[in-house]
Amino acid sequence: MVCPPSAFTKLLTMRIPPMKKNTVFIGRKPVMAYVMAVMTAFKDNPEEVIIKARGRSISTAVDVAEVTRNNYLSDITNHITISTEKLDGDTGPRNVSAIEIILRKKQK
Repeated sequence: MVCPPSAFTKLLTMRIPPMKKNTVFIGRKPVMAYVMAVMTAFKDNPEEVIIKARGRSISTAVDVAEVTRNNYLSDITNHITISTEKLDGDTGPRNVSAIEIILRKKQK
C-alpha cells in the first residue's frame, strides 16, 4: 500500500533545488573521500566543480580544494565566495558561515 505524500513532504521537495552533478557538499567524511568526489565530478563535467560547505566543515572544504589542486590537478584556478546563512533552530535564528569554492580548468 502506497501512502499519499504529506504536505510536509511536498513542502520539502518544493524548497530543495535539484543537485547539480558538478557540486560537492562537504560534511564529516575524510578529506580524501571528497577529493575523489571532486575528481569524479571533473570527469563528468571537465569545465568546473563547485565545493560547498557550512560551519565547521569550511576548513575541510579548503583542504579538499588544496589537496586536489596541489596533488592531482595542477592546472586549475579557484574562485572563493564566503557568506552567512541564517538558519532557524530550536532556540531561534542563528547565523552560520558558508563557503563556495569554484574550481575551473585554466584557459590555455
